[in-house]
Amino acid sequence: MSLPDTHVWPVEPVSPVTHRAKQADPRGHWFVVVIAVLLMSFALVLHGYATNEVGETHAAPAGTASSPVLDRVRRGGPMVNTTGQEFRSRRMPARTVALTFDDGPDPEWTPRLLDVLKRHGAKATFFAVGARVAENPDLARRIVDEGHELGNHTYAHADLSGVPAWRLNMEVSLTQKAIAGATGVHTRLVRPPYSSTPSAVTTPQWQAIRALGSAGYLVALTDLDTRDWSRPGTEQIVRAGTPAKGRGAIVMLHDSGGDRSQTVEAVDRLLTRLGKEGYRATTLAEALGLGSAYVAAGTMDQIVGKGLSVVQRASTAFAESLVWVLTAAGALTLARLLLFLVLAWAHVRRVRGGRRRAGRAPPWPSPPPVSVIVPAYNEAAGIEATVLSLVTTGYRGELQVIVVDDGSTDDTAARAAALGLPGVRVIRQQNGGKPSALNTGIAYAQHDIVIMVDGDTVFEPATIGHLVAPLSDPNVGAVSGNTKVGNRRGLLGRWQHIEYVIGFNLDRRAFDLLGCMPTVPGAIGAFRRAALESAGGLSVDTLAEDTDLTMAICRTGWRVVYEEKALAWTEAPSSLGQLWRQRYRWCYGTLQAMWKHRRAVAERGTFGRRGLGYLALFQVALPLFAPVVDVMALYSVLMGDPLPVVAVWAAFVVVQALTGWYALRLDRERARVLWVLPLQQFVYRQLMYLVVIQSLATALLGVRLPWQTIHRQGTFSS
Repeated sequence: MSLPDTHVWPVEPVSPVTHRAKQADPRGHWFVVVIAVLLMSFALVLHGYATNEVGETHAAPAGTASSPVLDRVRRGGPMVNTTGQEFRSRRMPARTVALTFDDGPDPEWTPRLLDVLKRHGAKATFFAVGARVAENPDLARRIVDEGHELGNHTYAHADLSGVPAWRLNMEVSLTQKAIAGATGVHTRLVRPPYSSTPSAVTTPQWQAIRALGSAGYLVALTDLDTRDWSRPGTEQIVRAGTPAKGRGAIVMLHDSGGDRSQTVEAVDRLLTRLGKEGYRATTLAEALGLGSAYVAAGTMDQIVGKGLSVVQRASTAFAESLVWVLTAAGALTLARLLLFLVLAWAHVRRVRGGRRRAGRAPPWPSPPPVSVIVPAYNEAAGIEATVLSLVTTGYRGELQVIVVDDGSTDDTAARAAALGLPGVRVIRQQNGGKPSALNTGIAYAQHDIVIMVDGDTVFEPATIGHLVAPLSDPNVGAVSGNTKVGNRRGLLGRWQHIEYVIGFNLDRRAFDLLGCMPTVPGAIGAFRRAALESAGGLSVDTLAEDTDLTMAICRTGWRVVYEEKALAWTEAPSSLGQLWRQRYRWCYGTLQAMWKHRRAVAERGTFGRRGLGYLALFQVALPLFAPVVDVMALYSVLMGDPLPVVAVWAAFVVVQALTGWYALRLDRERARVLWVLPLQQFVYRQLMYLVVIQSLATALLGVRLPWQTIHRQGTFSS
């Protein structure tokens, strides 16, 4: 077939796209995403509140203020009743101890303490934290069923002397509901966290005690504070918990909050010693003749309590699993960076080693003839620069350039033809999509080596020669070039420049060595005609025709390699909206290609398990967890200590910067652009993972995207 150069020839598109009515992008999933983020935030806040991270309170410093009332309190007994007009206090009867355990129930230590108490026939009072009751309702039921008492120790172990009235009421109310949901009862007993003996009561603590009395609670302080939480040793705990000279006492111990093995052993020894001295160990209410510490809980409180238990356990499980998931994601990300750095180093040593590696095919004896195909749709802004860069090449072999105008509505074809360049053919067809335009170009290509280049891309004079060099190896079916961002000014341009160098070109070095190249970019790629034929040409099944074609070529057994010296300069999107459309198409098309070639996982060869596995893990799964990372980081900064979050973020930025420096060095680019890398974490990164979410939703809902173009600025036009 012989066609005059630079004449516009109308043809029918090869494998045209079947046009469908345009479907709107799905949007309902964003409601689901927002709800998921809100639920996740609620779970984190609830877990943080239960662990005293949200609304964190600490023990107030000991006060020295005095008053007649405080003096009476400090001289009085540890059981304080302020439900009436005047406060009253009670002391334990002689040779009677009330062992009290704070901060539980704990799934490890509370059962062991209950077993010790059962062996000695002793009863005790457990001042339970509401959140722990909600997480361990079975333990709360066991405490009640075995004849022990439950007391209220607030929901989140809050210092009631340092919180407003509404928080005090909420703390004890939530705990009552948790106890009601677990046991069906409410308790009349309460012990404020960070309290101790009556002599240590401060003015703010007394105000909290009065408020609790006004709500109908009996406040239990202690006679003997064993300070077992500090793990002073079993013998010290026993000595601190032993009353003097036959006196009665309330003994404060802990069944949660850390390793309580010393407490368990000390309680066993203490009960043995007290039993020999004629003591009885019983509950507070029984020892003081207060009647039952319980009142029946209403049906609604029990229902609310059960629901609170479910929500609290779910939030705890979510928060704990989230830590493991984020740790695993961080480890995988770091491992990937380190592995790809090592592989990139190995790739550079292989291609720049100087000596010809054993087994490598010899170079072409003479430059082979090449056909270059330029599919173009509304590329008037840059088509002239593209064609000129192809014709003014330093390549010495025969060169055919075919521009396929895919039904442009501007003057793309006219501008290409007006150049009047020898060896350039301009073909115009009805709009059929980029794959159809490429197939048309292949049909008119005269040579066995075919280069495909986008209409917004320009080549350097040496690019074609470098690009076809690896095809001297008969096992190589395709070659990926090195794409550079031409319009890299401005923040968005610099971000994309960094991504192209680190995220694309560095990865392709690794893919080359691993034998699992997933994409030869549409901007620059060379193909052996036999490889194209074995893959069945370009398919219209996906929007990522370059990824689809590369995967098909890999599955037929051809090697696909990366040539770092084959440079192509492309025009990247210049606005966030344009970038969104481009990446939406890329990501959606990649998902289509992955699904289309999913059976490659079970086939022989390296592509399926390595290439598809990598894409599924690092390009789909991990980006879906990225919003979780951001929510967790924001939560930690706002609600907790921001320093660990900042430290982890800074560490990742440093690792990324080092990776970027090495990647830029390999590509012979200046490293000063890395100053924008930290800023990339706050807009660009979010845009990328939102694209993945949108693309996945579109794919799952079966919506067919149309071909999406971006507005060109004509970066390379003069």
